[in-house]
Amino acid sequence: MNPFKQKRELLSSLKELKQNEKLIICPGCEQKFTKEQLAEGMYVCPSCGHHYNISAKYRLKTVLDPKSFREICGSIKGGNPLDFPEYDEKLAAQRKKTNLREAVITGTGKIQGTKTVICVMDNRFMMGSMGMAVGEKITRACEYATKNRLPLIIFCASGGARMQEGILSLFQMAKTSAAVARHGEEGLPYISVLTHPTTGGVTASFASLGDIILAEPKALIGFAGPRVIEQTIGESLPEGFQRAEYLKDHGFVDAIVPRKDLRAKLGLLLQIHDRRGRR
Repeated sequence: MNPFKQKRELLSSLKELKQNEKLIICPGCEQKFTKEQLAEGMYVCPSCGHHYNISAKYRLKTVLDPKSFREICGSIKGGNPLDFPEYDEKLAAQRKKTNLREAVITGTGKIQGTKTVICVMDNRFMMGSMGMAVGEKITRACEYATKNRLPLIIFCASGGARMQEGILSLFQMAKTSAAVARHGEEGLPYISVLTHPTTGGVTASFASLGDIILAEPKALIGFAGPRVIEQTIGESLPEGFQRAEYLKDHGFVDAIVPRKDLRAKLGLLLQIHDRRGRR
């Protein structure tokens, strides 16, 4: 065989292998895309519409008016109140990996000109689990919205309560729910946006208390996992159980909104409530 041809074929194979390493296989349709292709569509599969998980900072960019975000409670971060083994090291590793202090970012911003308080959970940080710091940040954001008579939007993405903080993490369910209730008593709107996955104590508290509850397509939403439920009740669950579409059909979710439409939908809802508040 011609050695030059053999070398060209080898280089071609290596180039193809390197290219394939950069490709992302969609879990919905198994089509292959580059990261750049997915980024163009806000990390939604152009073939089947699968919504990939995105960071909290990227989420803020997709929904808020440019340069309008102002972080509040940014210095709050969790500790190790129960001296759980290796928890300090795990928190440090998560902060280094994600460049976040905790699993939620809170602040104010504008959506199509309307100012709002916004909280965005990031499931890259310990699966978005809710510990004392997450509960405190969301509670303070609610209180800030109440004090300044602003609407509230929370993007939920969580694996539930943080087991390393034990009962102290479960306390956050009641604390955040009470803060949301006080916000509602002032006649102020709260929009909950459920993204994949929203589970455990977050679902059983503030995520389910929105005046309007939106969800991204096919997001997993529930308290206990499907296998736990099946083992508990001894029955098979319906197809699509705990997915956004199933929950919408059963009245738990008000609307399913694709990522590309979320900014416009939130802007419209805020404008409607803003007009009503001025009358």
